[in-house]
Amino acid sequence: MYVIKVKGIAKIPDYVQLRDEKFTLLAYFRVDRPDKSLDKLGLGDKLPAIMDFVNGLPFGQIAKLDI
Repeated sequence: MYVIKVKGIAKIPDYVQLRDEKFTLLAYFRVDRPDKSLDKLGLGDKLPAIMDFVNGLPFGQIAKLDI
């Protein structure tokens, strides 16, 4: 799975994209509200690990996340 952290501008908040190996969008959620999206994807139990990874990731970079 790949993670992309997108910086918001003005009133648009920061977002995170989760993509699979073929770069198909799996989830798109606000950095401050990941709960529902990760639960729908079946990753609700891995929320702390994913958010720790996302919080350390610079904006605009694509990083591979092995879960």
